Amino acid sequence: MSTIVTDAPSGLFQDEYGLFIDGAWVGSASGRTIPLTNPATGAHLAKIQAGNAADVSAAVAAAKAAFPRWARSRLEERQEILLEIARRLKARTADFARMESANNGKTIVEATIHDLPEAIGQFEYFSGSVYALHGETRDYPDLIGLTHREPLGVVAQIIPWNVPLLMASMKLAPALAAGNTVVLKPAETVCLTVLELIREIADLLPPGVVNVVTGYGQDVGEALVAHPDVRKVAFTGSTATARKIIEYAARNIIPQTMELGGKSASIVCASADLDEAARMAALSTVFNKGEVCMAGSRVFVERSVHDAFLERFVREVEAVRIGDPSHPETRLGAMSSRQQYEKVQGYFDVALSDGAEIALGGGVAHVPDLPDGLFLKPTILAGVRNDMRVAQEEIFGPVTSVIAWDDEAAMLGEVNDSRYGLAGAVWSNDIRQAHRIAREMQTGVVWVNTYYNLPRGMPVGGYKQSGFGRELSWDILRDYTHTKSVVIPL
Repeated sequence: MSTIVTDAPSGLFQDEYGLFIDGAWVGSASGRTIPLTNPATGAHLAKIQAGNAADVSAAVAAAKAAFPRWARSRLEERQEILLEIARRLKARTADFARMESANNGKTIVEATIHDLPEAIGQFEYFSGSVYALHGETRDYPDLIGLTHREPLGVVAQIIPWNVPLLMASMKLAPALAAGNTVVLKPAETVCLTVLELIREIADLLPPGVVNVVTGYGQDVGEALVAHPDVRKVAFTGSTATARKIIEYAARNIIPQTMELGGKSASIVCASADLDEAARMAALSTVFNKGEVCMAGSRVFVERSVHDAFLERFVREVEAVRIGDPSHPETRLGAMSSRQQYEKVQGYFDVALSDGAEIALGGGVAHVPDLPDGLFLKPTILAGVRNDMRVAQEEIFGPVTSVIAWDDEAAMLGEVNDSRYGLAGAVWSNDIRQAHRIAREMQTGVVWVNTYYNLPRGMPVGGYKQSGFGRELSWDILRDYTHTKSVVIPL
């Protein structure tokens, strides 16, 4: 494998990025590269390596060789490394926010006030967990029982393109805190901030502890997950891809954690603060262009306040500024890829053919001076039934369906009539009603009179086809460790 020069030219990115294997930047075995562009401008950003099975084997071998030393490393060493990663990200918040916006199309404001603080927070939070992860002593009349928490070994981590820096942080921080080594595969369409993160922290990590293999899923994913030396898989992405990964992982019978799709429901009751509910529904529609698995893309509104809510909702979304993601006043940027841009447009016709109404949006947004940008109008669909495709399928764009309801029990039946169960919300000023509904919702996270409020340490994960395992909290450390029992007769 050839060495890739890592001296960055002027601007945000290098011209070309290598694979990061055993502490060095190297070219792919195939010699092929993948061009990445800015979805708001169409401008070329950089090239990444198109890795393959040979590169995966080299990365896994490096991680396997590094594991014994890292697994036995002192807790304070791991803690200080994680804290230093957080410090370096914090010191370069503006740079990383610009890079995330340029590669993903998200607004600079979202990248600055959400993605970077949350990514930093993962390393800070799990730096403190290294001492909390410990065994136990159990006393018996004739023996002592000890339990130890031990790292698994080489972990395969596969992350999506919608919030790549945050996703990398969510995966790396707990795995490293628990003493595992990692081979990370980021999305081939949006991954430049992940590679820049590794460039920033490479000197902190012993060679082989973290390795990154970029490339297409069919060339890297199966080879990585099915590799006999991989001891766990952590995946965030689509349910369809998860099925393939579970099949690959089954070959070696290794555990997985899966954070998958969603079709989350916000329930607006007659007693709700309609202005606040509409404001947060608008936020959920446009935040990260709707490319969020937890987006509240189904809004169930009690019929007596349906029209009043819809009027407020439309007004809030109409005020959204669409445009250059680098402008601080822009609230809706460009879709991350042409594939996603075209997929979301297809649902406008689906909605109309199924009998829904487009209350707002439903088309391409033309942004002056950015004719090649992948911009869509934020869209509100009214007159939606829960059995329509737009209410059942994850669109992953700035599209929200509004559904009227009369009876609470019947409404909850429809809310739960989904193959997904990732998040949701209840809007009600009756705390008994809010708590009752929250308990009945078959979903991993429920907000009451708010949305996208995730205090650090609260577990996040799905029911049903939204996956299994809980991230962002101490709970995930159980999935990155074995429990060993030691029995000592007295």
